[in-house]
Amino acid sequence: MIDPQVLERHQLKPDEYDRILQFLGREPNLTELGLFSVMWSEHCSYKSSRVHLKTLPTEGPQVLQGPGENAGAVDIGDGLAAVFKIESHNHPSFIEPYQGAATGVGGIIRDIFTMGARPIALLNSLRFGALDMPGTPRLLEGVVAGIAGYGNSMGIPTVGGEITFDPAYAGNPLVNVFCLGVAKASDIIKGVASGVGNAVYYVGAKTGRDGIHGATMASAEFDERSAEKRPAVQVGDPFMEKLLLEACLEVMKTDALIGIQDMGAAGLTCSTSEMGSRGGAGIEIDISLVPQRESGMTPYEIMLSESQERMLLVVKPGREAEVERIFEKWDLHAVSIGRVTADGMLRVRERGQVVAEVPTGALTDQAPVYRRPMTPPDYLADAQRLDLDALERPRALDAGRTLSSPATHGLFALLGSPTIASKRWAYRQYDHMVRTNTINLPGLGAGVVRLKGTDRALAMSLDGNGRYCYLDPYRGAMLAVAESARNVACTGARPLGATNCLNFGNPERPEIMWQLAKAVEGLGAACRALGVPITGGNVSLYNETDGAAIYPTPVIGVVGVLDHADRVVGSRFRAPGDVIVLLGEGSGELGGSEYLKLVYDLVRGAPPALDLDRERALQELVIALVGERLIRSASDCSEGGLAVTVGECSFGTGGIGAELSVEPVNVARNPHLNVAATLFGESASRIVVSVAGDAVTAVLKQAAAAGVPTRVIGRTGGDRLRIATGGDIVIDVSIEEAERVWSTAIERYFVKKVA
Repeated sequence: MIDPQVLERHQLKPDEYDRILQFLGREPNLTELGLFSVMWSEHCSYKSSRVHLKTLPTEGPQVLQGPGENAGAVDIGDGLAAVFKIESHNHPSFIEPYQGAATGVGGIIRDIFTMGARPIALLNSLRFGALDMPGTPRLLEGVVAGIAGYGNSMGIPTVGGEITFDPAYAGNPLVNVFCLGVAKASDIIKGVASGVGNAVYYVGAKTGRDGIHGATMASAEFDERSAEKRPAVQVGDPFMEKLLLEACLEVMKTDALIGIQDMGAAGLTCSTSEMGSRGGAGIEIDISLVPQRESGMTPYEIMLSESQERMLLVVKPGREAEVERIFEKWDLHAVSIGRVTADGMLRVRERGQVVAEVPTGALTDQAPVYRRPMTPPDYLADAQRLDLDALERPRALDAGRTLSSPATHGLFALLGSPTIASKRWAYRQYDHMVRTNTINLPGLGAGVVRLKGTDRALAMSLDGNGRYCYLDPYRGAMLAVAESARNVACTGARPLGATNCLNFGNPERPEIMWQLAKAVEGLGAACRALGVPITGGNVSLYNETDGAAIYPTPVIGVVGVLDHADRVVGSRFRAPGDVIVLLGEGSGELGGSEYLKLVYDLVRGAPPALDLDRERALQELVIALVGERLIRSASDCSEGGLAVTVGECSFGTGGIGAELSVEPVNVARNPHLNVAATLFGESASRIVVSVAGDAVTAVLKQAAAAGVPTRVIGRTGGDRLRIATGGDIVIDVSIEEAERVWSTAIERYFVKKVA
C-alpha cells in the first residue's frame, strides 16, 4: 500500500501519484514508485523549467546536435565537431565536497565520450560563501581537490573557469562543471535503443548502494538534517573511468553500436527508459544479471543506484562477441542484461519474474510539466534603487591608511577581493598542460586548446554574475551570455554555440519561478542577438537552505573556433611601448558592482546596461583585429572595472607597467564616487587591447567603420600603474606591489585560516 508518508519520502505529490495510477491502470509497487520518483524529479524531468527552456534558440547552420541528447555538438570545420555540455553537482558537493565535485567531473566527461567524442578540456564555475564564513575553507578545499583528483587522473586538462565568493552561497555552494570533446562530425553517436531483439549491455563498474536517490536529493531544499543525505552522494573512480573511456571509444570505431548512454542521474532507470523512449522502443532487463559489488541488493536499489563509471549499450545483432572482447581487453565488465522490445515498456525482471513494468514514455516525455505561478520578488523595487549622493565617504578611507589616495585604496581592496584575486591557488592543483594542447593558460582569459592535426583551435569560457541577476534576472542573464561570448572573442575565436547551467532556488515559490523565467527570457534574447544557439545544458533548482535561496545564477558556457591557432592572443601586455586602446565606452555604472559590495557592503542598483547590437559589433571587431594580427593582447573589462582590468593585464608580464589617462564620468555630487565610477564602474561591452604603435591607425579605422566607440587611453611601459582622470593622477602604484596583493589573496587567507 502506497500511503502519504511513502509518497512524501519519494517527493511525489498526490496529483502526481494520480497520474501514475492513470498510466499504469493499477497501483504501483515500491520499485515502480521509485522509478517514477527519480524520473519525475526536477533534476531529471525539468518539470518546472521545460516550458521556458523551449523558448531558447537551439538551431543554426553550425549546430549538429541540440538539446535532448547527452551533449550538444557544433561543426568546427575539417569534418570535425566540438561536443560540449555543462552540468551541476551542487547538492552532492555541499554534503561531501570531494566526492561531490569529483563525480560531477566524472559525469560530465561521460556525457561527452558517450557521444563518440574524446574529451580534451574541462572548465568549472564555482561559488562559495565568503571566505571568512565558517565552513567555506573546508568546502573550497574539498571541491578543488575533487576536481583536481578526477580530472588529473583522467588526463584531461582543466584550462580555466571562475570562482566567486559571496554570503548568498554559504548554505548552497555551486559546483558547475563543463567538458568539451572532439569527434568526427559523421561519427557522433546518440543514446537511442532500437531494433527488436538487440542485446542491451551493461559495461563498467559494478553497482553498489551509493547514490541511491541522488536525483531526488538534488531536487529538494537543504535543512539541518542534510548531512544525513551523505549516502546519496556517489563515489568515483577516475582510473576505472579512464578504462571505460578508452574501451567505449574503441567500440564506437567498430560501428557495432546502435546507441549508448551514461548511467548518470537515476542510474539504470534513466538510461533504460530514455534510450527506449528516444527509439520508440521498449527495454527488458533482468537485474539479477547486473554486476553488483554488494550482496542482497533489491531491485529498487539496483534500478536507482547512481554508482559511477557505468554505461548502457545497445549492440547490433551478431556483433556481441566483438564488443565483449574489446571490453575484456580493457579489463571491464560487459554483460548482456536484456534486450530491446517492441512494446514501449521498461520491464524489469529478477530471475525471470517481473518486478516492475512501466511505459518508457510515462517516465520521460510524459512526465509532469508545470507552468508555475510567478511574481516579482518583494525586495526588487527597493534593491534596484541606488542614490549615490546618499553614500558617505567610506570610513576605511579615513582610517589612517598609508595608501596615497582613495582610488588606490579602492584598487587594492578590489585586487585583494577573493572574487577578483588570482585563482592560482586552485588552478595550480589542476593539470592544465596534460596532452600539450593548451595555448591560453588558466587565468589569462578564455581557455584555448589547439586541435592537433589542423591549424585550428577552440576557445571556451564560463561566466555568470548572480549579483546582477538578483537585481535584474533578465538583464543579468543577457550580461552573462555577452561576457562569455566576449571572452571567447577576445582570443580571436568566433563564438559558435552555448550551453547553460541554471542555478536557482525553490521553483514552487512564485518569486523564484519569476527569476528563472526572466533569466531564460534574457538568455534567449542575448543568444539570438549574438548568433550563439543553445545546444544543451542543465537546470539545478532547490538551491536553498532553511528557506534562504542563493542568488539566481545562470552560468553560460560559450565555445568558439579560431581558424589559425598561431594567432591566439591572451590578456597580458606583451611589450613596453605598446599603445593601450579601449574598445567600447563606459558610463561609470556602479549598480551591482564588486566595488559597491566591497567598499559599501551594498548590493543595489541596476546592473550595467547592455546594447546587444553594440555588443555584437564589438565582438566582430575584436575577432577581425586578432585575425589580422593588429592587436597584441585583449582583455574583457568586467568585474572591478577598467582599473582592475588594466592592472591584471600587467600582472605576470615581469613588471610591464602602464600609464593611462581616462575621461572622468559624472554620476554623483561626491567627487570620490565620480572617480570610483570612472575606474571601477562595470559598464558592459568594453575590451582593453594593446597595439603596436604602427598598427594604431588601422585599429582606429576599423573600429570607426564598425561603429565601435574607441579611445586611446595610454601606453605600456615602466614598472608602475599610473592612472589620471580629469588631469589628476589618482592611482600611482608599483606593479610588483599590486600583483602581490592580487596573486596571494586567496592562498594567504587560506593558509592563515586552514593551517
